[in-house]
Amino acid sequence: MREIFLIMITIGVLQATETEIVHSSASLYLEHKNFSNSVQKKDGVVAGVGADVHYRDSAYKVNYEYGKTATKQPPLEDDLTTQKLFARYGYMLNKTLAFNLNAIKILRDNIAITDGGVAYGAGISFSPSKVLSSNFTQFYTIYDDFDVAQSELKLVYKSKYREIGFKLSSITKYIAISDKHANSFTKNAQSSYVTSGVKVHAHYSSWHAGLGAYFGKRAFAIMNEGFKIQHHAMEFDRTYAIGIGKNIGSFVLRAQYIYQRAEELPVLNSDVRVSNLRLITNYKF
Repeated sequence: MREIFLIMITIGVLQATETEIVHSSASLYLEHKNFSNSVQKKDGVVAGVGADVHYRDSAYKVNYEYGKTATKQPPLEDDLTTQKLFARYGYMLNKTLAFNLNAIKILRDNIAITDGGVAYGAGISFSPSKVLSSNFTQFYTIYDDFDVAQSELKLVYKSKYREIGFKLSSITKYIAISDKHANSFTKNAQSSYVTSGVKVHAHYSSWHAGLGAYFGKRAFAIMNEGFKIQHHAMEFDRTYAIGIGKNIGSFVLRAQYIYQRAEELPVLNSDVRVSNLRLITNYKF
């Protein structure tokens, strides 16, 4: 798995030295999470760093993420520490068709049985016009005690009113859990989930803003086009997000607030509220 990431990074760096990079960027983000009504978690921080390199018809994106969350002791014995690695390769076959490959590795989770889990994804995008596009990606996540299959369909519509650009996206996920009765971590989860989301993004001059919401229950989902993975036994039924950002020269600064409601599945503890404040900066080169 590590060799796959190293190869992807190396190819991107080598190709970047040969010609001009278009729309490439480096990113850094910091999150603060607060858990209300949880019997396991209090609050925590997440930090991530990544790069998105474009060369000709190829795109290479890699993110490393570190998280530290204070837990309630008892029942837990230690605070939660996580490390994750995400990668995505995309290739434009022509103006209409493209494909993507995704990989995720949970490098460390000192509490959950999902430690060491890996996920793979493959997808295809179809863009019949400049205003319409779609992507279907199939993910498969492998843990020691259970597996998760996720089918995801995303539809995007772009429009413009005077100087304001709009993008409307819909996302539908079908999640199926295998061997869920083989362990206490997943036995209270459903065998399958269907969840849908909608996102609206607008930009004017150097400013941009967005709103998003997910409805329908989900657990053990891969989110954010393969750059987030929910690998703890929490069943989410509501997600709302709002964000604002501004371009300043070669930098893009963004702030996001995400609110989620969930149930902790092993103990069937409902009405857990998760508030997440995320700050993101991108440097375009």
